Amino acid sequence: MVTTPPAVAARPSTRVPASAGPGRGADVLRSWLIRRAGALRGRPLAIDERMPPSYLASLVVERGLMAARGLVRFPARSPRPFVGSRVRLRGKRLLSVGRGVTLGHGCLVDATSIDGVRLGDGVTVGRGTRIECTGSVATLGRGLVVGAGTGLGADSFYGCAGGVRIGPDTIVGEFVSFHSEDHVFASRAVPIRDQGTTHRGIEVGAGCWIGSRVTVLDGARIGDGCVIAAGAVVVAGEYPAHGIYGGVPARLLKVRPED
Repeated sequence: MVTTPPAVAARPSTRVPASAGPGRGADVLRSWLIRRAGALRGRPLAIDERMPPSYLASLVVERGLMAARGLVRFPARSPRPFVGSRVRLRGKRLLSVGRGVTLGHGCLVDATSIDGVRLGDGVTVGRGTRIECTGSVATLGRGLVVGAGTGLGADSFYGCAGGVRIGPDTIVGEFVSFHSEDHVFASRAVPIRDQGTTHRGIEVGAGCWIGSRVTVLDGARIGDGCVIAAGAVVVAGEYPAHGIYGGVPARLLKVRPED
């Protein structure tokens, strides 16, 4: 007589489904970042599929810390910027920010001026960058306006005494300097420092690309879609739209082709 062994309850499998593995986790993290960043920027964010999950996770942690600093530094504001470490703010009540603005590590924003500092949605101020709206207590400066989606590169200087306006969707490289103020030097008998200053302001259009180490001087008017080559010095004058300019002083090199 054959005895049938008692039935044994099946144990749950300890195998991790393929869909829950590291690859799936990276996909979930990537999708979340794309959705979140897209909502803040107002446009999609592309993330390379080869980007390591650990790197993406570190970005999430860093942004979380920056969001927490924004809550501490701007408790009564909405929206609030993402604030890096060692950020210095002066004239904070004159600083206006849109959604998803980032103030990078170690930057200085001194908004003390007539119009203050206005940063549109998704604007990034790179690490170590200085924004100073008033050069002297003798004359209150004009201020800075930056359009939505524009990125200001790291370690740059924006002197906004005469007013600086930068259009939306513009790229500004690293080590760039804007100087919207000129010294008067008409007299030899009077020290230049005692002859006062003039202010015409600086304007940069929409969709421009300003390369690394460019210097932009007071009175410059850069049109939409312009490219300024690295190291150029943009002096006072008109720079028509869609031109490529370079050199010292900057001059027209060519015109961007039409689509």
